[in-house]
Amino acid sequence: MNDECNIFVNNNNKAKLMAQRREHDFLGEREIPKDVYYGIQTLRAIENFHITGIPLKTEPLFVQALGYVKKAAAMANAELGVLDRDVAERIIQASNRVINGEFNDQFITDLIQGGAGTSVNMNANEVIANVALEMMGKEKGDYDFCHPNNHVNCSQSTNDAYPTAFRIALINKLTAYSQSLQLLADAFYEKGEEFKQVLKMGRTQLQDAVPMSMGDEFKAFATNIREELSRIEDSKRLISEINMGATAIGTGVNAPEAYPALVTRHLCTVTGLDLLLAGDLIEATYDTGVYVQLSGVLKRTAVKVSKICNDLRLLSSGPRTGLNEINLPPMQPGSSIMPGKVNPVIPEVVNQTAFYVIGADLTLTMAAEAGQLQLNVMEPVISFSLFTSITYMTNACNTLREKCVTGITANASRTQDMVMQSIGIVTQLNPILGYEKSAAIAREALETGKSVHDIAVREKKLVTQEKWDEIFTFENLIRPKFINR
Repeated sequence: MNDECNIFVNNNNKAKLMAQRREHDFLGEREIPKDVYYGIQTLRAIENFHITGIPLKTEPLFVQALGYVKKAAAMANAELGVLDRDVAERIIQASNRVINGEFNDQFITDLIQGGAGTSVNMNANEVIANVALEMMGKEKGDYDFCHPNNHVNCSQSTNDAYPTAFRIALINKLTAYSQSLQLLADAFYEKGEEFKQVLKMGRTQLQDAVPMSMGDEFKAFATNIREELSRIEDSKRLISEINMGATAIGTGVNAPEAYPALVTRHLCTVTGLDLLLAGDLIEATYDTGVYVQLSGVLKRTAVKVSKICNDLRLLSSGPRTGLNEINLPPMQPGSSIMPGKVNPVIPEVVNQTAFYVIGADLTLTMAAEAGQLQLNVMEPVISFSLFTSITYMTNACNTLREKCVTGITANASRTQDMVMQSIGIVTQLNPILGYEKSAAIAREALETGKSVHDIAVREKKLVTQEKWDEIFTFENLIRPKFINR
């Protein structure tokens, strides 16, 4: 009896899994798993676009933003009388559930796709329509009561809904990215405070230059990164301009005259963002210049952070035959053949992340240039490039801070010895001896291996010990004051 029950249950589960519903579009009919919330156009998209293997659901902020757009549109349409209030209320409720992440697993279209984002927009329309239908007590796919195009997409086109959702998601994603940059800059500044009494040699062209404080070096890293925060804020302000109500090409076809301003106000309310309706909706529908600018900011930051990682790798080189000025936290064995070797794996992985972001900027630039007439159909690869670049840079900054910067230590005695044995300190004698005599001391020190001090003070007696002590104090080396004869 128990075996029979098990067989019945298993067969019943299989039947549920195999249950289908039929949907149609103007290309024909298809069968869709009965329990899913997406529909026929999403099904076609997942069959057509096997590109990245990265579905829309991996960008939950984008899914959330699509929910915001559909909610605000339903609110505006109901207020203007072009959408039944009961249907609009169900769409609003369904959109809220999408905004809360309840149906993320139903957003399955590949992030790179043909059609300027139509598949993403229809994925949202179908999911929200079917959630609304279920809340009405109707069957999924019973679109007479709530239709993906007629109701959820009312007064919209992919060409205004997709970029608006994209921009909302970008703003929210950039907020988290800015926080990671700020924390990384703070970590470098804290190390600067820790190392402010560490004397070291500054270098130009990889050659000895003049002394400095390691604290100042690390604080400069912090300043270098903090500069990017204001550039991100500039980009966020530009991204806040949206084209809702433009519909297909910016003329507002199929949308009430008052709709663009009204839906923008509702979007500001539901998102909590200060969004602005573009003044020229035709221009705003095809223009992708702001994405080029934002990508440039991401590339600029990637270049800066990668350069800092190069410095960390160089400063920690050794430990016996390199600069060995700092120690990076040992994260893993560095070789399968060389015992005891530890590599700077965290700066290395951040370097590689930066290379990706720099390459993604070129991809985006080409995609932005490829726009034609009233629409840029390449926006999916633009969104993919920006989403991945922001995600990767956020992860890279967090990794660099948590697994490297906070654990860096300084080899203070070594750096001080290198300063005092350096030929570069002869620069401090220029105001007293002049360039020619200082250069002669440098040449002799280089040829003989003698110190600048021994040549200038003990042998040639060009400088008294008292004057030397006045010139070569720690404070005067890191904050040089002009000292004449």
